[in-house]
Amino acid sequence: MRYTGPKVRLSRRAGVPLTRKAVRYFEQRPYPPGEHGRKTNRRSTGDYGMRLMEKQKLRWYYDVSERQLRRYWDLAVRREGSSGAELVSILESRLASLVLRAGLAPSIYAARQYVNHGHIQVDGRKVDIPSYLVKPGQIISVRPKSRTMQPFVAAAEGIYADDRIAAYLSVDHANLTFTLYSKPMREQIVVPVDEQMVVEFYSR
Repeated sequence: MRYTGPKVRLSRRAGVPLTRKAVRYFEQRPYPPGEHGRKTNRRSTGDYGMRLMEKQKLRWYYDVSERQLRRYWDLAVRREGSSGAELVSILESRLASLVLRAGLAPSIYAARQYVNHGHIQVDGRKVDIPSYLVKPGQIISVRPKSRTMQPFVAAAEGIYADDRIAAYLSVDHANLTFTLYSKPMREQIVVPVDEQMVVEFYSR
């Protein structure tokens, strides 16, 4: 199942801020949540625990369930190249992930909601499946009827955009449109996870 509780709590458990909002809260409380959080020594975690945490961080970062992540892992193993890099590339190619990366949403949770509610189009057709895997060359946009909504007015002003647009995207914030130019490569993807540990977790 996907996690639906407090999102900042996940960042404190992971040891890194997983969302923009979490950065400020994490700086104030950089220790795990709970009564004994201050006394927890992350460095004492064993090898299995460290691998499990990296896998969980990847799940939380992209807001996917355990079943979904396992399915993506099985797909990554069948592809040529590094399984870890392919796994991250697949997760980055999800429609919800790209809506976030393009700066059309403030968080992965908002991006997922926008897609679920039918505000996003792919090549001019409504797609309401956050896990939809976008192919290079496809054009993603906000539906015309949705563009006057406050979150999208803010997105058009570039409020949610990263300082640098990902190399595999061409984004037109003013028109709330972007294109996936090429397959996301691991070295182009900023994600606070050691995917090699995720490989070791699934390969054990």
